[in-house]
Amino acid sequence: MSQTRRTVATGALALGLSPGAALAAADLALVAQYGAPEAPVTVFETNAGGLGVFAHGQPARRLSLLAPGRYVVDGGGELVVTARGIRRDGVFLPRHDFGAEVQAGIRRAVRADPKALRARALAATPPKETGQFLPADLVDLATIDPTITFDIRYASRDNFMGLKLYERPAAWLQRPAAQALGRAAKVLAAQGYGLTIHDAYRPWFVTWMFWEATPPASRVFVADPAKGSRHNRGCAVDLTLHDLATGAVVQMPSRYDEMSTRSYADFAGGTARQRSLRQILRDAMVAQGFEIYPEEWWHFDYGDWRRYPIGTKTFTELAG
Repeated sequence: MSQTRRTVATGALALGLSPGAALAAADLALVAQYGAPEAPVTVFETNAGGLGVFAHGQPARRLSLLAPGRYVVDGGGELVVTARGIRRDGVFLPRHDFGAEVQAGIRRAVRADPKALRARALAATPPKETGQFLPADLVDLATIDPTITFDIRYASRDNFMGLKLYERPAAWLQRPAAQALGRAAKVLAAQGYGLTIHDAYRPWFVTWMFWEATPPASRVFVADPAKGSRHNRGCAVDLTLHDLATGAVVQMPSRYDEMSTRSYADFAGGTARQRSLRQILRDAMVAQGFEIYPEEWWHFDYGDWRRYPIGTKTFTELAG
């Protein structure tokens, strides 16, 4: 965890992160990010049902309503709502969806020649590893627990690259990780939630494609193929929660696969309800031996991931 993110999280915790009274619609509409991607200003919901604000790397401050569309910032200054963003102490900060903007740029670049990108990835050579590894023992997660559902984004075009990368929608994990996931699912079911899986084992060539397509400034969200990823080893899973009563996937502080600070595991923005749900998921996974990945709230690594080699098998080969 970086010092910047630790500072932001501490400031927000002072305001409380547990669910509180619901915000009015006009206030809730302000919960977003503003300004520049390298130093965003975040408006978020406090546990008391009010609003707070923090600039990147700075403590959080409460907002108090002074008049419609105008707030006093605790500690000094004001925040005024405009048609396209906010003014903080007279400085205009446009509203942004930074994740969507990064994704649009990646998709534009990938569309230039996706077939060539895939061909280069399949021709690339994975890093050579030394040492003793456990033999791969990948388990189909569809066999683990009936409450688990699947939304395998890389088997469709609904992902940050806009490409279908897997031949079929499926998810595998090494057996100990799969069994731990099953235990987490049972704990969550008792709370009324199920797990929705977005990704698990990932062939190395797909990691190569991710790295090649992602701008250097956003590569904190993808693994370096020269080292391989925990996904390649079958010990990482990307997932979220769904409501068992309705089947609806819950809202978290960011979308899955979003390349922005909203995706950080300790991002202090969003609504109190979103952060509470993120914590429920986190508690269940960590209790079963999974580790938090600081840059992505949805990504969890099983503790023994270092004991498995990088995998190259495609989904067709695994299914066969």
